[in-house]
Amino acid sequence: MLFSPVKIGNIELSNRVAMAPLTRNRAFGTIPNEMMRIYYNQRTSAGLIITEASQISPQGVGYVDTPGIYSEEQIKQWKRITESVHKYGSKIFIQLWHVGRSSHPDFHNGELPVAPSAVEYTGKVKTPQGLKDKVTPRALELHEIKSIIQDYANAAENAIKAGFDGVEIHGANGYLIDQFICDGSNKRTDEYGGSIENRIKFALEVVEAISNKIGAERTAIKLSPSGTFNSMYDSNVVETFTTLIDKLNNYNLAYLHLAEHYNPPGKTYTIPDHYLQEGEVIKYFRKIYKGIIVGNGGFTREKAMEYVENNYCDIIAFGKLFISNPKLPEKLKGHLILNKWDVNTFYGGNEIGYIDYPF
Repeated sequence: MLFSPVKIGNIELSNRVAMAPLTRNRAFGTIPNEMMRIYYNQRTSAGLIITEASQISPQGVGYVDTPGIYSEEQIKQWKRITESVHKYGSKIFIQLWHVGRSSHPDFHNGELPVAPSAVEYTGKVKTPQGLKDKVTPRALELHEIKSIIQDYANAAENAIKAGFDGVEIHGANGYLIDQFICDGSNKRTDEYGGSIENRIKFALEVVEAISNKIGAERTAIKLSPSGTFNSMYDSNVVETFTTLIDKLNNYNLAYLHLAEHYNPPGKTYTIPDHYLQEGEVIKYFRKIYKGIIVGNGGFTREKAMEYVENNYCDIIAFGKLFISNPKLPEKLKGHLILNKWDVNTFYGGNEIGYIDYPF
């Protein structure tokens, strides 16, 4: 089953092994480059490649050397990558990103990062000037929210111009959309805050704007219903995400990408007791979501086979294993020994740990 074709929207994938979106911090000056083209090209055995998160506007930036999809030069350079990927028969979606509060004034000429609410939270952020403490963001004005929704739609249109098969909205891991969804970061009292229906409104309006612009069949979204990364918290998390995911059934999207609880390399985050625990997220929301589900989060070959064969999800997105194994589907199919990844070369740097893993 894992190696059989599957349809998302109007396109058929050659297998159910997807390359998960992976931030690698090698888009120098926010522009995709030749090294990135080689990197994605090496991984075209994936039925679906989902690119690293790419900001929808300069305001969306929060990490050094991450790509954008808002300028003509970015579109042009992404086009070289999509053409290369398509030559080898793979399909490619771009992940659309706005980090919200998970940024720093160093990225914005001294201006504060934006968020649903001015909620203080702790941690460090690596800026072009070095490691800095996170700052309290400023709350978005109502008119600015509408403008950001338009930025998402414009970025989706740019993605299609750049030759992408579709877009995945990054609604996970504590970035802007997730910040609106969860009541730990959203303290608004207007139409975008308070009730669950109000807090999920931003996510649904982004989905709708993009679907209207490029078609629902080319639109997807990623969510992390048990995610606590980036200081995320929701007091009624299961009901919140159940309400949102049930409403996503109305859009006939290409897919819903669900992440199990996320622990970045070298870190461990505790899941509160009222959250769905490790291994429960995908199985729980499969009962609610009627469309194609992409599952993500620490999958082994055996677990991936089990999830697809038991219909817990339709596609498995592998992250770290795809970093170190460019031909991952072929290795999984042949029960071959997998290369180990090097966490020290995940973020930033050059070819080492990026395009030099053995085939």
